[in-house]
This record gives sequence, structure tokens and C-alpha cells, in this order.
Amino acid sequence: MITKSSIENLQNHLDVVDVISQFLEIKKAGANFKACCPFHGEKTPSFVISPSKQIYHCFGCGVGGDSIKFVMEYEKLNYPEALEKLASMVNVQLEYDNKNEKKQDIKVLENINQYYQKLFVSNNTAKQYILNRGISEFSIEKFEIGYAPASSDTINYLKNNFLNLADAKDLGVIDTGTNGLYSRFIERITFPIHALNGKIVGFGGRTITGHNAKYVNSPQTKVFNKSRLLYGYSLAKEKIYKNNQIIITEGYLDVIMLHQAGFDNAVATLGTALTADHLPLLKRGEPKVIVAYDGDKAGLNAAYKASVMLSHSEFEGGVVIFGEGKDPADMVQEGKVEELNTMFNNSQNFIPFVIDSIVNKYDLTEPLNKQKALKETNEYLKTLNPIYQDEYSRYIASKLNVNEKFIKVQNINQSRNEIDLSQVNIGELCIIKSILDNPTRLEMVLDRVESTMFEYHKNEFDMLLNDIDNPSLRGILLNERLETYDDERLKNELRVLLFKFYEKKLIQVKYDTSLQHKEKANLIRKVKENLMQLKRGKLVDYNL
Repeated sequence: MITKSSIENLQNHLDVVDVISQFLEIKKAGANFKACCPFHGEKTPSFVISPSKQIYHCFGCGVGGDSIKFVMEYEKLNYPEALEKLASMVNVQLEYDNKNEKKQDIKVLENINQYYQKLFVSNNTAKQYILNRGISEFSIEKFEIGYAPASSDTINYLKNNFLNLADAKDLGVIDTGTNGLYSRFIERITFPIHALNGKIVGFGGRTITGHNAKYVNSPQTKVFNKSRLLYGYSLAKEKIYKNNQIIITEGYLDVIMLHQAGFDNAVATLGTALTADHLPLLKRGEPKVIVAYDGDKAGLNAAYKASVMLSHSEFEGGVVIFGEGKDPADMVQEGKVEELNTMFNNSQNFIPFVIDSIVNKYDLTEPLNKQKALKETNEYLKTLNPIYQDEYSRYIASKLNVNEKFIKVQNINQSRNEIDLSQVNIGELCIIKSILDNPTRLEMVLDRVESTMFEYHKNEFDMLLNDIDNPSLRGILLNERLETYDDERLKNELRVLLFKFYEKKLIQVKYDTSLQHKEKANLIRKVKENLMQLKRGKLVDYNL
């Protein structure tokens, strides 16, 4: 985690006017500045930036906060990502709690990417392959397409340019085998993969010399996790948020060609199926998700699994399947852009796609197969919320040509991201959700609240403090039945939590026979002082 002192140092270097002016066109308005709000769209500026208070507020939609909050909301970044983005903008070095875990030096990746790009320009075979696929010179530059040479050439480049070989190995550029160092990308067209902040974290590579593996990706590293990244996302995110739609494809060339055709909201998974680890990324901006996969067996299977997962998480969107051996890149090359646009605008919703996929496995002329299809569709239906169950029970009955009474709609399985509110303490969860929604509020609780004060959700609060990006917290953040408090309400709820804790603590101390008389008296005094401060409406630091 980024140290508290480091965050404070960064905040001292931030000016809200300078930060926001790098994203919006702002104009002086008396002592303040104004702009058109980027969060709800308007023609008359109601977005006010206060240099004296170092905050912004929109009088149209009510959003507001400081520099960090603005970057989080505008760029759709989490708290640590926003800090790192701002630190790079104002040239401030951040420090991390774990001194032994040094931040990876990605300079190696940046240098090797530039080297591969230069080699691509001079390699006729690689360049001709890309041009024959219909990719333009502009797209080659935009996506930084490169070419990885023979293994020895990459090793020599690293050595001749005094680049750290240990970093190159840690970042997946090279590795060690029985014959010493070797490059992971050999005679392949390279596609650099970037994190959300635009920094390069790895590569994808396509062979043009007949290697057994057609495509390879960088191995898992401290900066590269293919199950949490989407190719092209850093280039597509602005259009994704603007259009409220994301198109997920299967390949690098699909993404490049779709962008070339104007579908700048296209991304691709990295040689792996869409997984639950992708969900936080897909939730940014809450766009409609269009899964656009090939119509072969692998593509249909991947689309089915993705649809089950996305329907469980209640994503809007649907599925587009390409037939006749075509893919999005082929259609763009053939000039079928309008046809593509029609397909994306008329995708099949996830739930009926899953139901159809199940039903299509069975020969419904056989009663036994119809019973199996009924059972399997019923099991899937039970995993959805009651409204969807009611809506799609009729759809299943129609597909199977059976009476609707055979469709069971008991909600026996809860979605992984849904919380059974009858088994939890809503107040505690709302406090945790309010902090997750705006992690700057951690400062309000760090010195005052300990996890032991949470009677029901100690583990979740511990996770919030130590691993705020843990996917397990996603269910709390996304649950719409949990309220998100504003700062004043959060302070009041924290006072309630603290008061309950200190009341119980007072009773425990009074009846604790293991304490010496003087020690017990001091503890009782401290607890009573804390209770008195809380009654006066103040938050107290933990001092026991």
C-alpha cells in the first residue's frame, strides 16, 4: 500500500485547478473557475472549481470532491491508480509500505517495445502480413505493432543498451533455460499490452515462421495478469465511457480493425476466457457489454460461459456470434462496417442466449431430452434474481413447448456478488461500502476504528484496510440495497459504532478480574472520556 505520509506529500503538490484543467476547458469566474460538467453533460457551465478550498462541485448533478476524487471519477480509476496517475502528472515519487517489494522498473518494457517497433518497419515479411490483413499505417503506429527477432538479438540489445537483465526476466521479456538466457518472443509480430494508466506491462506475439503456438502472451508477472487485463482498454476507455458500451472480442487483430472502422470501444481478452477477475474492469462506467465471438465450438463455449457469468452479475448487453468462419477483422476488411454496426446494436441478451445454448444441446423430440433441458434451464433460472426468473420462465416454457407451471422460480442460489442481508449487519456494511465508494474517507477512520469494533464484519474491514482492491469486496460495493453515506452521515454512523464498542468495553473492563486495580481504573477513565466525547458529537482516536 502507498504510505500515508507519501499520500500527504502528494496532496501538498496538487492544485485542483491545475489538475482539472488538464482534462477540461475551464474559465475564470470571479474567485473560482467554471467548466461544463463532464459527468452529466451540459451546455451552461455549472461545474465550479474552488482554488481556495481545493475542491470542485457541480450544481447540476451534485458531484464534487478534491483532485484525487476527480481523477478517480473522470478516468474511472481506483484510489491507488488515481494516486499513481497524479504522482506522474506532478512528478512526485510515491512510497510503499512494503520496503522489500520494490516497484518493477518497466523501463525495460518501454525500451524493448521501441526496439521491436523499429524492427517491424524494416521487416518486410512482418509488415506485409499486417498490411495484407487490412491494417493501416496509422493503426500500426496507434497500437505500436512491432517485431521480435531471433532470441540472441533481443539478448544482445538488452546487454548493449545496459538494460537490467534481472528486470527483463522479472517482466517476462527473457527467461533462463538449459542453454542460458533466451527471449520469450522469437520471430513474432508483437502487440504491446498496456495497463489502464497506459503503461506497458507485457506483450502478445503472433508467429509468422510456423511456431507451434500461433499466439503467446507474456507470463504472469507483478505487473501483468492476463486475467485482469483487456487488450486495447487504455485506448478504448474514453469511448467506452462516452458510448456506454464495450465490445469484447477474441483477438488483437479484431480490436485493431474494429478501431480502424470507428468502433473505438473494442477490446479483447488475452488468450483466456472472460473471468470473474475481469468484472471490476467491466464495471468501470457501467457500460453495456457486447460479447462478440467466433461461431466455432470454442467461441460458442466461451460466449456461453461469459453470458452465464455476466447475467449472474446483472450486466446489461448481449452476445454477437460471427458465422461462416468470419471474425470482426474479416468483416472490416471486406467493408461490412454497417453490417457490423447492425449486429452490435442487435445483440442477443445474455439470459436468452444461455437458455438457447442449453436447449440447443438436446433433441426435444425425445421426452427424456426435453426433461433434461427443462432441468438444466431451471437450475440456471434459479441463480437469477426474482424479476428475471418471472420474465424468463415464460421464455423457457415457450422454447420447450411446456406448461409454465413446470418452470420453478425459487431463488435458491444467490449470486456471488449478492449479500444475504438477513444474515448481516446492514449498518456495518454501509460504513464499509461508503469507504469503498470513496477511499479518501479512510483518513477519517484509520486512527479511530479497529476491526474488533465490527461485531459482524471484522474480516471485511480488515480486508478494506489491507487489500482494498480484493475482489471479495466487490459484492459490498456493487450491492444497491446497501446505502452509500455522505461524509456527515458516515461520521454519525461511525460515532454510533464507536459508542456501542466503548459501552461494551466499559462493561468488560469493570468485570475483568485479571486487571490490576490501577490499570483497571485508568482503562475505565479512558473509556468514559471517550464515551463523553462521542456524546458531544466528536470522533475520538482509539487510545486504549
